Amino acid sequence: MNDVWNQIDLSWTWLTSGEQWEGEGGIPHRLWQHLVYSGTSLFFAALIGLALGLLVGHTGRGGFLATGVANIARAIPTFGLVLVIVVIDYSITPVLIALVALAVPPILVNTYEGVRGVDADARDAARGMGMTGWSVLWRAELPMAMPLILLGLRTSAIQVVATATLAAYPGFGGLGRYIIDGLARNDYQLVVGGTVLVVALALLVQLVFAVLRRLLVSPGLLGTARS
Repeated sequence: MNDVWNQIDLSWTWLTSGEQWEGEGGIPHRLWQHLVYSGTSLFFAALIGLALGLLVGHTGRGGFLATGVANIARAIPTFGLVLVIVVIDYSITPVLIALVALAVPPILVNTYEGVRGVDADARDAARGMGMTGWSVLWRAELPMAMPLILLGLRTSAIQVVATATLAAYPGFGGLGRYIIDGLARNDYQLVVGGTVLVVALALLVQLVFAVLRRLLVSPGLLGTARS
């Protein structure tokens, strides 16, 4: 037990040390790298997942195929995918591709389910008000599906933030650099410190999506999707 507290104390000393907040190896720089990896991956995953989810959800065509492929993609080990693609192209691009592949399924499936789950009476009411085609999607289905859509985005964002630590394994940056380097050196204060930073970032993502949910979801729909 004393060893545990000793490691926690050493990690806290490392986190609060001034030298850890300066230079290219400092926490701000590593955090920025991590945010760039995560943000870029989530952006492209959202483009793919939202576009496909809205399309198949609104038209009702190809939904089984899209969700089936998405669920199969969930079974692909991200770590293995990173290593395979890095062998072909040693750059940050393979890591981003793997993170996008990880993030698309929750966004796609939740968007599809959210749109398809909109009550038929709501669609009929929208058409009765003169809406046609894609107007029904943008002005009726999308707002009502927003709780599930945000849930999918939040799930993907947290997964990406946690998994972006893998970027350090083939030699790139991010907060995972502390964890990989710490394990290589048996420096556990570095491992614990890096882990604490990743967990704190994931909690911040949770908070951001909680705020977005309050801002974007109609009060009457706030109970539709729960974390």
